[in-house]
This record gives sequence, structure tokens and C-alpha cells, in this order.
Amino acid sequence: YTIVFCICSFLTYGNTCGPSEYKSADEECCPMCNVGSVVYRHCTGDFSTTCIPCAPGTFMSQPNGLDKCFPCKHCAESQGLYIQSKCTRIQNTICDVLDGYYCIDYSDSQCRHAEKHRVCKRGQETKTSGTKTSDTECVHCAPGFYSPSGLNCTKWTDCAARNGIKVEDGSPVKDVRCVQKRKRYCLVALCPPVICAAVIAALYRRAHSEAQTVNNGEWIQFFFKLN
Repeated sequence: YTIVFCICSFLTYGNTCGPSEYKSADEECCPMCNVGSVVYRHCTGDFSTTCIPCAPGTFMSQPNGLDKCFPCKHCAESQGLYIQSKCTRIQNTICDVLDGYYCIDYSDSQCRHAEKHRVCKRGQETKTSGTKTSDTECVHCAPGFYSPSGLNCTKWTDCAARNGIKVEDGSPVKDVRCVQKRKRYCLVALCPPVICAAVIAALYRRAHSEAQTVNNGEWIQFFFKLN
């Protein structure tokens, strides 16, 4: 039993590589390559692992026994993304969401695809502005308010408060239409001084002429009474 236990222990130990080793195709426990590099030639009994650095456009972010680096991620503007941090040999590209967009697809704690924020329509206003993780929330204007551009709802104009008359009702997309009340002015106040003087003189002459005519008529009646 002791011999069998020793043989099993040897086989188990031989099949297990250390934490910084990997098992090659030849069943050798070879030293791993460092971050930013991959295996060029596996180790042999006399030689250690030969590593090469990752080529531009590829990366390796952990010690490994692989023979190929991973391709760098692309941040496409058509997907609402931009490059926050460029790809290096030891780190993948870090993408972030463009302004005016929000993420709809996450993977490995990074956004893979984003869409534009909703634009509120006429007759609506923005209740909650969009963020990088949520879309814009729109609400309809309350009765008596309007929004021609979809940004903010504004109360209809109070025509009476502005000494006006409402001639057209408002709607969710436009304000009421008011016109100013006509103001009445005294005739004298509207007349230029020269015209006013001429009018007053004409009225005076007419009144004087009528008074003289009346006086002449009274004298004629008195004369006939005497006869």
C-alpha cells in the first residue's frame, strides 16, 4: 500500500504545474510569459519558455502560456462610443459613451453599443435629462401650457393682464394670440396746435354768426309788435 500511495502521489504532483507555469503540448510545465507578451517557443528540458511582445493592435493583460495576443477593441462613433484610453500591450482599449448617447449593451463592465438620447416632441417637455446609462424622459404639457420646441412648457399668455383681448386660443404647441385694446383720445389731444387753432376759430365764427342772426330776428319781431 505504501508503494502504491507513493506512485499516485508522484503522478499527481507531476501532472500539476505551479501557479506561474503552464503545461505545454509536450506535457512540460513551462514558465508563463509576462503581461504584454506571449509564447514564441515552449520550454524544453534544457531551455526555458521563449516569449515575444504583443504586436501593435493586440494586447495581453495577464501572465499566460498562449501563443497569440488578443486584438484590441474598437470604439466606433457609429455605435455611440469614443476612445477613453488607447489600447496598449498590457491593456485593452477602454471605450466610453459619447455625449448625447446612453448605453444599451454592456459586456465585461464596458459599453459595447449606445444610442442617441430621445428628443422630446413639440407639446412636450424634458422631465429627466438623459445620462450615459439612461434615456431622456419626456412628458406632455399640462392644459394651459405650450412647448413649441419640446424643451420646456410655458404658460399661455394672460391677455387681460396685458390690457389685451384674446383673438386666438392656445394649444400644446403654441401660445394664445392677443391684440391690444384700442385707446380713445380727446380730439384736442390728437390735433396738432395749428389745426386745433383753426378748428376753434371756425367754431367761434359759426357760433357768433348764429347768435347775430338770432338777435336780428328778435328786433324784427319787436318792430312789428309796435306797429
